Amino acid sequence: MGKKLVLATRRSPLALAQAKLAAAHLRERLGAECELLEVVTTGDRQAEWSLEEKGGKGLFTRELEAALLRREADAAVHSAKDLPGEPVPGLSTAGYLSREDARDVLILRSGLDSPSSIATGSPRRRHQATMLFPNLEFVEIRGNVDTRLRKIADLRVADATILAAAGLRRLGIASWPGLEFHPLDFGSMVPAVGQGALAIQCRAADEAAFAGILDAPTARVLGLERAIQSALGGGCHTALGAYAAADTLYFFHESVGLRTTPLGDADYAFPAAAAERILRRFGLR
Repeated sequence: MGKKLVLATRRSPLALAQAKLAAAHLRERLGAECELLEVVTTGDRQAEWSLEEKGGKGLFTRELEAALLRREADAAVHSAKDLPGEPVPGLSTAGYLSREDARDVLILRSGLDSPSSIATGSPRRRHQATMLFPNLEFVEIRGNVDTRLRKIADLRVADATILAAAGLRRLGIASWPGLEFHPLDFGSMVPAVGQGALAIQCRAADEAAFAGILDAPTARVLGLERAIQSALGGGCHTALGAYAAADTLYFFHESVGLRTTPLGDADYAFPAAAAERILRRFGLR
């Protein structure tokens, strides 16, 4: 790679904000000029699709990966939670930027004590929200973050929605007229694997060019989370959450509910073996 890097990114406001963060980091650490290649993915084009029904894994990444393989881009910037568990031949995840707040945020219409309906297409969020608020009704919702917020505040399609804290922060959204923001702790709502992290993907032959400039602590914890996801074969059809803190794993699966287990250095050093141990402990093996 030369002194100019082309970064493939989705075209949504959040994806562009995230790509600009990655470009700034690579510019600072590599001294490289960065140009964004905006790509419209299948998931973006099919805005009316239910991700749960169609299978969301790969819907937001395939076209970016194709741009890498065609050498139209040098790297791709993904929300780490969008990355499929299976590696793509010829490509590699070079690493991650430092992880942001990984929590989910309950966004509730002002004046309500609790929701009777929540707009979300995520099985993970639906299952865990039912544990917090019995007898909920659910509505499918798609669109950019500001579109979703308007649908709750103005169109009143539901009492509430649930969004990632990291995405709100990267867009500079700390409040919204007519809505209240309530961050959910990990003991109440376990986030998606990789939530809050940005992944840098590149061609396998170029991986060494990114060595040492991405965030090792984030790679360490995501290595374990993604090993658990891979062992389960989790996708958009499965209500699965996993968040590795320094010494605790927060875990949710639709079959066993919300669980925690202590973690040690060996779990991070040997994530595949740790994933099998953890799944046996939770009765999923």
